[in-house]
Amino acid sequence: MNQSKSLFKGAFILTIAAILTKILSAFYRIPFQNIVGDIGFYIYQQVYPFYGMAIVLATTGFPVVISKLYAEQKEKGDRAKSRLLLLVSFVFLQVFGIICFSILFFGAKGIANWMNDPDLAILLRVVSIVFLTFPFVSTLRGYYQGIGNMVPTALSQVGEQMIRVLTILFLSYLFMQKGYSLYLVGGGAMFGSITGSIFAAIILFMFLSIRKEWKGIKPQQGMFQHYRTEVKEIVKALIFQGLMICLSGMLMIFIQLADSLTLYPLLVANGMGVEMAKSVKGIFDRGQPLIQLGTVAATSMALTLVPLISRARLAERSDELHDKIQLALKVSMVIGLGASAGLWAIIEQTNTMLFENELGSSVLGVLGFVILFTSIISTVIAIMQGMSSLIFPAFAVVVSFPLKYGLNTVFIPMYGTMGAAISSLLSLGLILGLLFLKFRKMTAQPLYRWRFVGIVLMAAVLLVLFLKGYLYVTDYCVDLLVLNRLGAAVQALSAVVFGGLLFLLVIIRGNVFREEELAFFPLGSKLIHLLARKDRS
Repeated sequence: MNQSKSLFKGAFILTIAAILTKILSAFYRIPFQNIVGDIGFYIYQQVYPFYGMAIVLATTGFPVVISKLYAEQKEKGDRAKSRLLLLVSFVFLQVFGIICFSILFFGAKGIANWMNDPDLAILLRVVSIVFLTFPFVSTLRGYYQGIGNMVPTALSQVGEQMIRVLTILFLSYLFMQKGYSLYLVGGGAMFGSITGSIFAAIILFMFLSIRKEWKGIKPQQGMFQHYRTEVKEIVKALIFQGLMICLSGMLMIFIQLADSLTLYPLLVANGMGVEMAKSVKGIFDRGQPLIQLGTVAATSMALTLVPLISRARLAERSDELHDKIQLALKVSMVIGLGASAGLWAIIEQTNTMLFENELGSSVLGVLGFVILFTSIISTVIAIMQGMSSLIFPAFAVVVSFPLKYGLNTVFIPMYGTMGAAISSLLSLGLILGLLFLKFRKMTAQPLYRWRFVGIVLMAAVLLVLFLKGYLYVTDYCVDLLVLNRLGAAVQALSAVVFGGLLFLLVIIRGNVFREEELAFFPLGSKLIHLLARKDRS
């Protein structure tokens, strides 16, 4: 029981750290765009997917597999093999990191030319350095998670993101003040990925030093010769488990990468001016922080249930397992659809509030529905991994890249950035369908009931109608007072509060969640009072 509690506590600490880092990662883009403008934002976002890959490698798959293998060796009391695991993991990741660094650093010109913007090469070379630092971070996070101490990992994740964000905003502002080119400003922003990664490593090494744990994990001479079979097994686990989990976490990175490689070149190829195309791509990229914030809200609740799902599976309690799976799926759809529909309804005000004007609002409104798809997909993947299915989710995510790339080449020449938004939704819809087919076979029970889907759709329609009416009424006051951006902010924020309360009320009164399910929510005891009396115990 104590071990189970400690596992749940550890998972909770890591979940909170992940939520904080994702919120920081979404929020900094708003002041950053305000500092550098749409073209500066385009430059940064073109290269961001490559940094995103490094972050996934350092925070998800590899640390998880290293921690699992280390915990197993620790339980057996085999210190020599524990040390061997850390040494082999570090060497493997260092080789992998050097390969990634070499491809990105020496192939920077080729990739930049593929993106039809040779000036991006400097940013690609800067971000390539992160692939040399991630092995230290990944191995140490795996070690600490393996001994059941999640605090160093959590602090290193939050610390890394904070230093990165501060570096980005400071250097961007400084370079803009000095009148440097936007590509040099982008290079300065990308330098934040290096400072953040180094700071994460420093935090982890400080824990090693303070607790004098270095001697316990220090490698011994001749380890590779003595344990050749074990070395092969560790490398196999890192490739087939670690890499699979990493790939499963790269869904939105692959979607963004396909846009980086196709959107700007296709806009130019279809007759748009170079500067205009860069600006239009930058406006399209405004959708990324909005998607990230919406997805964090939707998945953070659902993913806290994943340890409970794993626990129910290990205890072979099939009824409890199915209940928790259904609850996680319901949460991801309810919050995902609420966030997507709500954002679509207030997109012009939100766009003006965050990015100074309402350019591209119609495209961003459609792109907002990515939140719904990614919320459900992320939850399904996490549950499948909790049920020991690693290869299929990774395959589904990898397929998203050629799918999105191909659809972009069809829809962008026809509809411009709206075509890119449509291709994102189609790609994610097909990936979700693929995952659901496999997931249905694994659970052998219906994932969503028709009554549930009907109530959630009704709540979303009511939300949109209410928000459109609310904005129509308040537009008069904003125009009268000539408030512009401030007025848009007041409208957007108040609409979120009132619309959110209405949506929540319809969902709870519609009995979408049972009383015992509401208990898992923050302020669950208060939400129970919103249920009809006949539905309360």
